[in-house]
Amino acid sequence: MAGQSVEGGLRFAVLGPVRAWRDGRELDLGTPLQRSILGMLLLREGRPVTPTEMIDAVWGEDAPPRALGALRTYVSRLRTVLEPDRVARSRPEMLTSVGRGYALRLPENALDLTRFEKGIVEAEAARRAGRLSEAAEGMRAALSLFEGEPLAGAVGPYADHQRDRLIERRISVIETLMDLDLELGNHAAIVSELIALTADHPLRERLRAQLMLAYYRCGRQGDALAVFTETREALIDELGIEPGPELAALHQRILAADPALAAKVTPRAPSTSSPAEASGEAAGEDEELEEHAPELPRPAQLPAAVSDFTGRREIAGRLRTLLSAQSAAEGVPVAAICGIGGVGKTALAVHVAHAADDLFPDGQLYADLRGYTDEATAPESALGAFLRALGIPPDVIPEGLPERSALYRSLLADRRILVLLDNARDAEQVSPLLPGSAGCAAIVTSRVKLADLPSARLIDLDVMEPDEALSLFAAVAGPERVAAEHGAAMDVVAACGFLPLAVRIVAARLAARPSWTVESLVPRLADEQRRLDELRVGNLAVEATFALGYGQLDPGQARAFRLLSLPTGPDISLGAAAAVLSMSLFETEDLLESLVDASLLEAPAPGRYRFHDLLKLFARRVLDKTERQQARTMALRRLLGFYLASAQSAHRLAYEGSMIADNLVVVGSGRTFTSADEAVAWLIAEGDALFAAINQAASASRTAEQLLPAGDLLVAMEPLLEAGTHTREFDPGTRAVLATALKINDEGSELRARYVLGRVLFAGNSLTEAEEQFRIVHRLSVARGEKVVTGEVLNALAVVVGRQRRHTEALGWFEAAMKWYRENGVPAGEALVLSYSARDHLGLGRPEDAIAAAEKGLAIFTEIGSGAGTARARYHLGIVLSRVGRLTEAVHHHAECLAFFRASKQRVWEQRVCSRLAETFIAAERYADAVRHAEQALVVSREIGHPYGEALSLAVLGKALMGLGSTSRSVDCLRQAFDIFAGLGAPEAGDLKALLDSAQVVES
Repeated sequence: MAGQSVEGGLRFAVLGPVRAWRDGRELDLGTPLQRSILGMLLLREGRPVTPTEMIDAVWGEDAPPRALGALRTYVSRLRTVLEPDRVARSRPEMLTSVGRGYALRLPENALDLTRFEKGIVEAEAARRAGRLSEAAEGMRAALSLFEGEPLAGAVGPYADHQRDRLIERRISVIETLMDLDLELGNHAAIVSELIALTADHPLRERLRAQLMLAYYRCGRQGDALAVFTETREALIDELGIEPGPELAALHQRILAADPALAAKVTPRAPSTSSPAEASGEAAGEDEELEEHAPELPRPAQLPAAVSDFTGRREIAGRLRTLLSAQSAAEGVPVAAICGIGGVGKTALAVHVAHAADDLFPDGQLYADLRGYTDEATAPESALGAFLRALGIPPDVIPEGLPERSALYRSLLADRRILVLLDNARDAEQVSPLLPGSAGCAAIVTSRVKLADLPSARLIDLDVMEPDEALSLFAAVAGPERVAAEHGAAMDVVAACGFLPLAVRIVAARLAARPSWTVESLVPRLADEQRRLDELRVGNLAVEATFALGYGQLDPGQARAFRLLSLPTGPDISLGAAAAVLSMSLFETEDLLESLVDASLLEAPAPGRYRFHDLLKLFARRVLDKTERQQARTMALRRLLGFYLASAQSAHRLAYEGSMIADNLVVVGSGRTFTSADEAVAWLIAEGDALFAAINQAASASRTAEQLLPAGDLLVAMEPLLEAGTHTREFDPGTRAVLATALKINDEGSELRARYVLGRVLFAGNSLTEAEEQFRIVHRLSVARGEKVVTGEVLNALAVVVGRQRRHTEALGWFEAAMKWYRENGVPAGEALVLSYSARDHLGLGRPEDAIAAAEKGLAIFTEIGSGAGTARARYHLGIVLSRVGRLTEAVHHHAECLAFFRASKQRVWEQRVCSRLAETFIAAERYADAVRHAEQALVVSREIGHPYGEALSLAVLGKALMGLGSTSRSVDCLRQAFDIFAGLGAPEAGDLKALLDSAQVVES
């Protein structure tokens, strides 16, 4: 059977029932719904299909509530059928997941439709080469692949649509085959076939014309005229129209017994002449045909090239390579350039089209499809203009879109013409305008990603690179002016977001005002409220360009576009966007992806979205005009609530047993996590967005109720301090919340901000300032009776005074913290106190007490199952054991906690442990190991911007190098460490001074 292959392997059929075979054996494809899903994947030819598209395709408007779950079940079953030997949980190789959708990767020629189209392409090539018999045989062989109604048994709107398309494709090929048989002189042989075809398709005028011509050439003029009469009556009865001009003209020619109609090619036997002779005969026939062929005009419709076109060299080269790929097998090259308004799609397309003039000697066609206006160009109108440009008289041009498109493709056959379709609305508008024959090519520009345009190569055009934008600015404004103020010019193009239209407008304004300097533009563009107003000159305006795209959005898309401009973060996650919009994740994803497709939003990574800077300003301007203040306030409140709920979940996992998360005031829901590693990773990924939300809330809050979520969020983000990724952002964020809290007299937010600020100051070794903040927090906590950080601030006070070597005072604070934790039933707090207090016991010369405290702290953390607590306890126990000479045990504990901190990306702790390991190896006289760990600690401390850690690492590295005999490098490290410690006011500076003095490196 046609769908099956004797060559083995997997084969699929859609030109009949949806079927599949492996090694000649038919597979059980399951239910009609399951077959329908497979049919859709097969017809997409390896391109991804989203779940939403599949549900719409199979169920349409009648999709059940759990359609997504059913779809996933069907996909899973299909994977089992297609890859029965695949190991469980291994990645599928055929039906793969691509992004949020699925794609079916087929072996070459595995699908009957692919073999059909390939056969037709080869037949058409043979026809153009004059090998008519070979062409006819090829088409008949291709048509034999059909085994009844295409997609038989498949259900749903998509299958219905594709079934109609494939039926139409089959009939179209049959019509071409009938033309070939008529050219070959086989008119008598095809009469009966044409009678059957016209009976099945009584309204297809082309088949009727072929039957009339076959009758006429058989000498049956009366039958030919009767066919016309029959056809006319059928068209009037069914459609209320007269026959088209081609059929009417044939009727008149038959009535007049036009001699040209009788001309026919005698069927030719297989040639026995030499290839050269055969070539000569064919050439003679071609010359005879060309004498009668009308000479069509050469259109040259491209707009003028942009004289100062700049940059885009790599993309322009790729486009030329694509356009030059001219072969029957590859089909018509189509480049679909999409991107934000003003990014230079048209300029690039016109530039490339002019540069490719040598590839298309028969001319270029151009149409502005006006897809982003209310008066988009209809495909029929564009085709009418193209046909007139190709020399077709207006009165001969057919009325219908299919007829115009068919005539247009016929005229382009065997010609090399480039078609440029500018500002397209969608694939439906473009498809009828594409050439149908190899040799031609098309470039399409659109703000929409035309993913559903068949065979198109999608090119998502981004803004310019900084140097390209600067070159464009110089080309328009004048290279001398830009060269004289290079830094200011770079600030200007950066303020333009490197968007070509914006850069061109600003440069044109500068060129028109000789008295202006480049520097004078910088403050004009720095004001975000007025930046869009500055980006207009003459009829050009960035805001107007953006407004065209915005005007095409439906109400849901427009609302999302507006509200998503509210957050000030660099980007936004899908979950956060869902909170802003108050929608489900699935609804939000569909909405945001539609904005990405419309080039009004960017997707820099899966599940993350962002605006171009200027688009965000435009969206905010529209928001201010259309959205009520209450709606804006509630959207930001939902966002902050989502971030706080998610950060609370992260804090609870990162600090098992801590009471902080339980005492946060959370309204709303957020993300949940399965592990501490996942939680910390989320905090790191969202860090910039979290701080942006905190700063935005601090700026906008007028009451304690509004500000408190920002204060709680700061506290919940505590694990980020130990990740070391956002050290610099914590200081301004905490100070912003603190300033607002003091302004509105909100002590709850004040104590939270001061607690985090104290931790930030402590991390930077600003011990006096940190102690001051912690004392205020303790006073406020007691006065207000708030438990959110009471135990933690007592512990923090103990640690900060202990770092200043006030060990007895530190133990007093630890005792107060222990009492509070016991009274409130917080065993993790008790373990924390025991672990941290061990070093103060050491400082007072009580090593036995230090070991006992550290070991008890480790035992409690181990018992309650706190991974983070256990790692910290091992760290402190390792320090104590190292100091008392139990070096092997110390190394063991530090190695264990180092593995944990590295896995959980807690880089501050990673740096600390590496330094302590180096100290232990120095004590063990394993200086090479000490150098290795000290250098690791130094790298980490510098990467996370941790001066105290850097000094600690340099100090231990210097001591290790001294042990290796590298005196010069050792002294250099010790000096650097001394300088940093002294700058921080750390007591370790005195220790190093003594060491350097003893080495007679520095003067007394």
